[in-house]
Amino acid sequence: MLQIYRESDEKQRTEVDKKLTNVYLRIQNQVNMHTREEKMEAFGRFLDILDELRVKCPWDRKQTNESLRPNTIEETYELCDALMREDVKDVCKELGDVLLHVAFYAKIADEKGQFDMKDVCDRLSEKLIYRHPHVFGDAVAETAGQVVENWEQLKMKEKGGNKMVLSGVPKSLPTLIKAYRIQDKARAVGFDWEEREQVWDKVKEEISEFEAALDHMDKEEAEAEFGDVLFSLVNAARLYHINPDNALEHTNQKFISRFNYLEEHTIKQGRNLKDMSLEEMDKLWEEAKKIED
Repeated sequence: MLQIYRESDEKQRTEVDKKLTNVYLRIQNQVNMHTREEKMEAFGRFLDILDELRVKCPWDRKQTNESLRPNTIEETYELCDALMREDVKDVCKELGDVLLHVAFYAKIADEKGQFDMKDVCDRLSEKLIYRHPHVFGDAVAETAGQVVENWEQLKMKEKGGNKMVLSGVPKSLPTLIKAYRIQDKARAVGFDWEEREQVWDKVKEEISEFEAALDHMDKEEAEAEFGDVLFSLVNAARLYHINPDNALEHTNQKFISRFNYLEEHTIKQGRNLKDMSLEEMDKLWEEAKKIED
């Protein structure tokens, strides 16, 4: 019987908390922190501007939930990019862009008589209080892991909430993040390896099955088995406190940097990449790696 690995993700969550705290402290060092009254005044000014734009600007006036959705996704990714780069000014800017979209959806709903920004804030506040009984009630949670376990149980009890453990995973999540969230939610209810080292037998098993599918020249089977390989590797990453999405993005950026170096030096030589031998490209690639070191 699989037992919960209770310390899973503790280190990762701590690292994320530290990173967000560092970003906050950098902002704090660069600007004067404002009073609660100043913050509320600024938020009210922002809502007033949005109200005026909705009436007077042709572009803002014609926007709908459907038309805004693609832009919301783009703005969210831009915020994620700024967070990855730890660019404080860009984080501040992109947070504003995301906030605009939140307020815009609430404004559209307000116009339809569905709900408004107060309802959004009230429901959020109520949810935060309900899901933190260890802060606002008598429940006990000594670690972040225990908090997450409590959350999953509370979500299933909420009216209109998740009736099944995995029903809270958004269908539109990027697949790598979705795999991580699926496994994390399963872990929260006890479905996990007893010892994290056990995951490597599963990884090796999935790789062997993938190789066998390739030998059979069965594309459909190979695709399915490759998915199992990826899923098992995401599981291993989770157990060793590695965020697979962040890890892959760091590798993406590393590859881009090295390839750009290769391309720039090729252009300086008045040559085309297609005309270079693999040995010549590999030499420049190694130079790029040394610069990184």
